[in-house]
Amino acid sequence: MKLIRFGASGQEKPGVILNDKKYDVSAFGEDYTEQFFETDGVARLAAFIKDKQLPELAADVRLGSPIVRPSKIVCIGLNYADHAKETNAPLPPEPVIFMKATTAIVGPNDNIVIPKNSVKTDWEVELAVVIGKKASYVDEASAMDYVAGYVLHNDVSEREFQLERNGTWDKGKGCDTFAPLGPFLATPDEIADPHNLRLWLKVNGKILQDGTTSNFIFNLPHLISYTSQFMTLLPGDIISTGTPAGVGLGMKPPFYLKPGDVVELGIDGLGESKQNVVAYA
Repeated sequence: MKLIRFGASGQEKPGVILNDKKYDVSAFGEDYTEQFFETDGVARLAAFIKDKQLPELAADVRLGSPIVRPSKIVCIGLNYADHAKETNAPLPPEPVIFMKATTAIVGPNDNIVIPKNSVKTDWEVELAVVIGKKASYVDEASAMDYVAGYVLHNDVSEREFQLERNGTWDKGKGCDTFAPLGPFLATPDEIADPHNLRLWLKVNGKILQDGTTSNFIFNLPHLISYTSQFMTLLPGDIISTGTPAGVGLGMKPPFYLKPGDVVELGIDGLGESKQNVVAYA
């Protein structure tokens, strides 16, 4: 199943994509919240829509994040060897974890707003995993049982804030609009092998990132298990799994986003998104 949320920003309603068409399922009576995932919401929704005549949505309806704001976004740094190399970072012996503010979440095609005083706003296409049930001290053998689905994520980053402002990557990761999610959440049955997905990103029509999740340093079972050793993951929480080479920081010379730029990205089976870059007003 593919879950979407549609409508004006802050007023989104739940929907689904069936046979490439978008439908309104707000009559189900629940949004895609922590409680939805915790109570086997995907299976209950599937039963609800079976044989129902659902209201069809316009093809160009605005999409919001496919899940309601989760309790946390956990991000994995340097999870592709080529990205570590381009940023002159050593390969990590354990996963690098940082947090991204949930207030950064926007829809897949909403604008990226360059923050005040930013000179190094960058892009990162990533596969994000959505957790389906409470996870604490999970072992790797059962880790994938905790996955509710997958979603496309642009882990937008301000590199000066992240690396030059006296500590913690979080400063450059959580600015407003820095987490475009979607267009949809794909449940695990939609993705045959999450460890073999092409992911790509363009800026102004030029491909800058073109990688595959087969190049993870740490695979999904390890990331889920590892993260759950340090914090309880709640239903709806996100683990964003890192980015391949091709970010602005790694260019020679480095270059960054400016107002008027257009960022497009996609992952096999998870659709595409497009963000216009604008100045903070």
